[in-house]
Order: sequence, then C-alpha cells, then structure tokens
Amino acid sequence: MRQPTIRDVAERAGVSKSLVSLVLRGSGQVRPEKRDAVLRAAQELGYRPNAAARSLSEQRTLPPALDVARAGGTLMVGVLLNDLRNPWFVDLLEGLNSLLHANGLHMLLADARLNRRTGQDPADPLLDLRVDGLVVVGTLPDPAALGAVAERIPVVLAGSREPAPPGVDVVAGDDERGARLVAEHLIGLGHRRIAHIAGYGVVGGLRRGSFEATMRRHGLAELAVVEPSDMTEEGGYRTTVRLLSGPERPTAVFAVNDMAAIGVLSAAEEMGLRVPRDLSVVGYDNTSIARLRHVWLTTVDNSSHEVGRRAARCLLERFVGPGGAGRVQLATPTLEIRGTTAPAP
Repeated sequence: MRQPTIRDVAERAGVSKSLVSLVLRGSGQVRPEKRDAVLRAAQELGYRPNAAARSLSEQRTLPPALDVARAGGTLMVGVLLNDLRNPWFVDLLEGLNSLLHANGLHMLLADARLNRRTGQDPADPLLDLRVDGLVVVGTLPDPAALGAVAERIPVVLAGSREPAPPGVDVVAGDDERGARLVAEHLIGLGHRRIAHIAGYGVVGGLRRGSFEATMRRHGLAELAVVEPSDMTEEGGYRTTVRLLSGPERPTAVFAVNDMAAIGVLSAAEEMGLRVPRDLSVVGYDNTSIARLRHVWLTTVDNSSHEVGRRAARCLLERFVGPGGAGRVQLATPTLEIRGTTAPAP
C-alpha cells in the first residue's frame, strides 16, 4: 500500500502543499481553521512526515556554534553499534543521544554485525542516508576502513581502544586503571588465588595486562590464572565450571564484563558454592544487570554515560572545526563494591 504524501494531505484538506508544510513545522502564521483541517487530514490518511527530507529544507534554530556548520545538512548522526546484546552500550547511547538531541541532531542506529553478515560495509546504510557524522560504538574488525569515511564526515570511536585512522577521535574508559582497581580490591581482601576470565580485542587485552601486572607487583604472579572467553554469559559459565573443577580452585574470579560475571554466578551456584562466602566475583561495566538487587554485583563503573557524552562533544567540535589529528579521551572508572566480594575464605 502506497504511503500518503504531503500532496495527499493538501488535497484532502483543500489547501496548498506549502501551507501543509507550515502546519507540520508548527508555524504560527496559519489560521486555526486551516491548521485543524490539515491536522485532521493527516490523521485520517495516516500521514507521517519524512524526517530526513524535512530536515533538508526546514530552518530550525540551532546553538550558535552549529548554526553555520550544519547549514544544508540532514541533522542526522549515524551510530554504528557492533554488539546489540551488550547492555553497557545502552547507557553509552543515552549519554550520546542526550547531547546530540540538545544540539538539534537526531541519532540513527545501525547493527554492524548484521550489515557484515549481509555482505555490506557496516557504514554504508548510514552513509546512504547522508548522515552528517558517524559514531562507532564498540569494536569493529577493521577500524582502519573508517579512514575513507573520515575524509567525508566527522567520525568518532566510542567505547573502543582499537587504533583509529587519522582524524578520528577515540573516547573510552581507562581499562588499565579499572582492572587495577579490581585486582587491588581482591588482594586487599586477602585473596591470593585469583582467576581472570579474559576478553578479546584491545579492550580485553588492556584489562588482562593490567590484572597480570598488578598480581606481579604483589608477588602473586604464579597464583594468577587467566582463561579466555567470548565475553558472553554462556562463556563465563563454561569457563567458571572449568576453573572450579580443578585441583587449585580460585577464591575469587574477575570477569572481563558483567555478562560473563553473571555466568560465573550461575556456575558457582550450580556447583554448590556460595557467593561471596566461598567465592568472590567481580564484573566490569556496571550495567543495569549488576545493579539488580538479587545480583548486586561488585563491578567497575566504566563511565559509559560520560563516554557517550564525550563522544557527542567530540563530534560537535569537529562540526565546528573540522580537520586536525585524532584525539584519545579516557574517562576515569570507579569500583562499585556491592555484595559479591568478601574476605578470602
């Protein structure tokens, strides 16, 4: 069925297309009876304005810093998300969108994994919609491919520590500091046999390296155990079953993220261990899952909301002053101590 157009609304209301456009933009120059007729016609037809087309033609009030920079743009920012399953990205997107919206910009979200499976370049659908800028959230297999995109529009990497092409800003949490906070916390509680369920990519490597370095500084390198994982709940569960089935069972487990930590908790319960009396567990990211009362997970707050806002700020600054070398901004993490850590048994 054909979607109704602005011409259909004009014909139904008995007015011109330009008058319909004025009504839809909220203009105060239209007589009340004409406005009512247009709105009634639009409702009867089920008409929805084309936001992309409208933003190309309308003159909206923007903050002074963006008024000139956004002239002629679509006022849309593409957001390429690598993993829709990770709840950490929800808070990041909220921080990102809050600042974009405050500056008159709209966010368009695309699934990078789905695009790759269908053989598309992940950014292509967003570029086809003529977005004014691109924010890549999470780790992409080949971030260098964004170099060509960055020559056309501003690009920011958020929540990732992968090497960025020239002119691309990177905003993320300080993963080395966060992992160090975890290791120091567990060692301070008297734990010596500590296992780390590690992740992949640069972020996973930074967290693992910092954990191992902290254990070495305390003379505990031989008691540290590192097991790789896929950073999922199921991966955390399976890895923990292996760890707890060995002869030297760890007294504490540091998971690379909260999702893997939930798998740790499930495995511990299944094997008859009580958390934190028998086993201390720490996650990373401080997602909404970690804050559930029946979970109440000790975890690292990776400042996801702040990372999102900083990414938006970097994009806005490049709208105003394009060009220049890429910058790296790291938000400071904090350790949220809750109910899953206790002194070593």
